[in-house]
Amino acid sequence: MENLIPMFQAFLGLGPTVILPVAVFFLGMLFGQTPGRSFRSGLIIGVGFTGIFMVVDLLVSNLAPAAQGMVHRFGIGLNIIDIGWPGAASIAWASPVAALVIPVGLVVNIIMLVTKTTKTMDIDLWNYWHFTFCGAFVYSLSGSLAQALIAAVIFEIVILKIADWTAPMLEEYFELPGISVPTGSTISYAPIGIPLIWLIQKIPVIKDLHADPDTIQKRFGIFGEPIFMGLILGCVLGGLAGYDLGKIVKVGVAMGAVMFLMPRMVKILMEGLIPISESAREFLNKKFGEKDVYIGLDAAVAIGHPSVIATALILVPITIFLAVVLPGNKVLPFGDLATIPFIVCFIVGAARGNIVHSVIAGTVVLAMSLYMATDVAVFHTQMAVDAHFKMPEGTNLISSIDQGGNLIHWLIYKLFALFN
Repeated sequence: MENLIPMFQAFLGLGPTVILPVAVFFLGMLFGQTPGRSFRSGLIIGVGFTGIFMVVDLLVSNLAPAAQGMVHRFGIGLNIIDIGWPGAASIAWASPVAALVIPVGLVVNIIMLVTKTTKTMDIDLWNYWHFTFCGAFVYSLSGSLAQALIAAVIFEIVILKIADWTAPMLEEYFELPGISVPTGSTISYAPIGIPLIWLIQKIPVIKDLHADPDTIQKRFGIFGEPIFMGLILGCVLGGLAGYDLGKIVKVGVAMGAVMFLMPRMVKILMEGLIPISESAREFLNKKFGEKDVYIGLDAAVAIGHPSVIATALILVPITIFLAVVLPGNKVLPFGDLATIPFIVCFIVGAARGNIVHSVIAGTVVLAMSLYMATDVAVFHTQMAVDAHFKMPEGTNLISSIDQGGNLIHWLIYKLFALFN
């Protein structure tokens, strides 16, 4: 076991841009494609994800400092630091559960595909760390490897079922046919966010409030294009962070670039994915009579939609404001402010790109996440100590919106806490 953990960590350290092309190559061969065609599909997908993550890095590298600037500028003092998903992931992979989650997760996914209890083939091995975190949480709670693996499997099953449920949205609104998103940091907010959108769209007056990229562009012409929306919202964030004029413009241009480039990167990815998706569908239909199969990918394929980015940028200062005014909240939003596009992705899809409704629902969801993250902070901190995680300087308690404030994970943790 001790030897397996470093091996898996080294493999996963290569990142999605290497792991996914390798997985796609072998899947293509499994589904009857020629080696050359499989290799081409895998390579194009690798190039597409390289482009996507370059744009995501551009988003994070500009958004995170601006958000931190707002926190410091307004002198917000809360005693639980949000370490963000990178910190949560490193804690997860340091757990004894980590080496077992990937093989167990793959077996569970195959069994569910064969028994037709899911239509999602989750090839996004990197994001198995969400399953691992859930298992590691329960392992720290119970000291039982069996309970930890059961928790991880429960989390995976729930995620796959929600991924099936939301896949039609990806095709209809995000124009991603044959794809689902079994990413824990996105899927877990769908059971709250999607019903909230349904409710908001039933409320008089509010239901008639409407703003999406298409209507904005029609009203404002060239200045309503996504690239200009990104520029304006980025400049506003830079101003709230207290930047000088040069930095404000820099953040604005970076957000405009995110809005402009991300859809183009997704098109490259789809060029490589469509042949694999068609081969998988033919293979499963022939072997098991299953016509519909979804290829499970990272939520990054959907966050580049202009409505998602616009909603997320608006919610950054709102989340900081919520942290201050919510009674009982002790979490200082920090690391996961740049993760908000992933959190609101399906909320925006359910709202059909209506930014007004998405911001309202996103505000409620993030408020709930802050409370859940506060609730598990002591235990989250103990996990970090056990994993020898380097705590932020001057910090005694940590948590994360992405995992500590993750609804599905929180419910599973509460379930196992009853028995321990």
